[in-house]
Amino acid sequence: MDFNKILETVLGKLYSWYFMLIEGIPSFILAILAVLFFGFISKYFKNATGKLVSKISDNNSLSALSATVVSYIVNLIGVFVALDILHLDKTVTSLLAGAGILGLALGFAFQDLTSNFISGVFIAVQQPIRLGDVIETNGYFGQVKSISIRSTILYNFAGQEIEIPSKDIFQKPILNYSKTGERRMQLNCGVTYDADLQHVQDVAIKAIEQLPFLQNGKPVELHYDAFSDSSINFKIWYWIDQVQAGPPYAASEAIKAIKKAFDTHDITIPFPIRTLEIIDGKENITSITNNTD
Repeated sequence: MDFNKILETVLGKLYSWYFMLIEGIPSFILAILAVLFFGFISKYFKNATGKLVSKISDNNSLSALSATVVSYIVNLIGVFVALDILHLDKTVTSLLAGAGILGLALGFAFQDLTSNFISGVFIAVQQPIRLGDVIETNGYFGQVKSISIRSTILYNFAGQEIEIPSKDIFQKPILNYSKTGERRMQLNCGVTYDADLQHVQDVAIKAIEQLPFLQNGKPVELHYDAFSDSSINFKIWYWIDQVQAGPPYAASEAIKAIKKAFDTHDITIPFPIRTLEIIDGKENITSITNNTD
């Protein structure tokens, strides 16, 4: 092959590319300006969307999600406009087709991640839980400290934080103690067989009613439920305002109030009884345990 012809072909190609580059500079600059312009207005749309959703709903997660999605859409439009300015229409079509295939592939590869994202969106929209709620779910009990698209973080009142994936929060039962702001407590106890049961009931109910953190309008109830070995057992139910007192504190104060009231009125709470028998010089200890469960 003639070296001069090869060199002429290569130089011709390079000159052609050079002139194409020179001619394409205005379009390239305009495409960059389009991307920058859409990137700038995406911030405006993001803030405006966040404020609009905040006025409609007090769901902070939904507001943040909506603002982010709108921002991505505006930026994506900017990219497509830039490609159109550069006369890369076929590239746009290829990108859309590729994005669909890539999205399908990623959906199969990251099923858990996709499931968490979709569940997080539904949690943000439906709001089964809110920040500060005390809940029990997936075997964990705690206060909601953070809600994101991917996961929810609980504080377990013992100094640790628990991160639970959104799909587990959305798909499994949630026991929400804060939804109504109130909670019914149950306390088990027992009295001796010689006690006046009506008197015991009146004294116990009055003692609980003096507690300052009871839910207004909710009655205190006492029901006898079993004859055990050494006592007649009862359950006392009372409703508390969880803003004023948590369950551990409310249970502790109720126990102290009932014990003090029973001592004042000479009402006995049975304790385990042991009988000592001596047979043929050998000791045999029989225990009767009070069961108030």
